[in-house]
Amino acid sequence: MASPGDLTLLLRKIDQGDANAEAELIERVYGELKRLAAQFLRHERQAHTLQATALVNEAFMRLAGGEKIKFTDRTHFFAVAAQIMRRLLVDHARKRTSQKRGGGNAIPLDDSTAADYQPSLEVTQLGAALDRLETMEPRQAKIVEMRYFGGMSVEEIGQHLGISTRTVKRDWVLARATLYGELNPPPKTKSAS
Repeated sequence: MASPGDLTLLLRKIDQGDANAEAELIERVYGELKRLAAQFLRHERQAHTLQATALVNEAFMRLAGGEKIKFTDRTHFFAVAAQIMRRLLVDHARKRTSQKRGGGNAIPLDDSTAADYQPSLEVTQLGAALDRLETMEPRQAKIVEMRYFGGMSVEEIGQHLGISTRTVKRDWVLARATLYGELNPPPKTKSAS
């Protein structure tokens, strides 16, 4: 794992146009991103078609191929990478579900990170709920992405967003409650006529 200072320096060199710095950055963060992706995917069904390597490679392609992002530090880089991986996982699940109705990938909605989750929720449902949360409470959605998909600590998230760890924890609880309500609507009752 590369130190935060080293990555921040590399990100600044990339922003200044240093071609060698980009290759060095990939070399330094690839293992950490692959480890996060592997931890997330290891609880998926056995025949899962998306592998950690493919997820990380696709994330790098989107990072390099999209609009040029000026990363401020290591935390910012991993926050963006987490957002991209979330979108890739949701897109993959949607594609698979549309090909095989009723299929899907399960992930939880609890206080775990991708490293320690147990299957319980469709990734496509969570993706759609997160998109809705993002329109209502963008910071809460960002915290869920960074914590859940990025495996970032409360402290790292607070530093990146410029808020206290207490605020991160409060928003995490509120976001989870909102998402739980979105994903578990009360059963419809029959009205007596």
